[in-house]
Amino acid sequence: MLSDSNSSRTQAGLSGKNITAFLGKETYFKGVIQFEGTMRIDGKVDGEIISNHTLIIGETAQIEGAVKVRTVVCGGQVTGDIESGDSLHLVKPSKVKARIQTKSLLIEEGVIFNGQCEMPESGVGEAEKTKK
Repeated sequence: MLSDSNSSRTQAGLSGKNITAFLGKETYFKGVIQFEGTMRIDGKVDGEIISNHTLIIGETAQIEGAVKVRTVVCGGQVTGDIESGDSLHLVKPSKVKARIQTKSLLIEEGVIFNGQCEMPESGVGEAEKTKK
């Protein structure tokens, strides 16, 4: 279950507040997207999405390719790889077929996820890594 602060943050993101870039429902993009700030995608993307910021994948979005961003909130369809530096939040009705790498993963009830997830250990210092 989402806490009130997480739920309100997710709802604000999905509602379109503070969006700096937007790819609409009827838009198809093929290639590499790089952005700053918060981007929302509701259309189709075939390629790569790269940013050190936040990506919101709307319910109508269909993404095929690699997503490499800091934070992802996904309500649409993704097929490929998702690499999220901070967190990945899958909200209903998302359908994800991906190899995921993230520090934090939250999957709401009703989401379809098929794939693999790798979560790097947090709090392991360089000295501890070399001992192994």
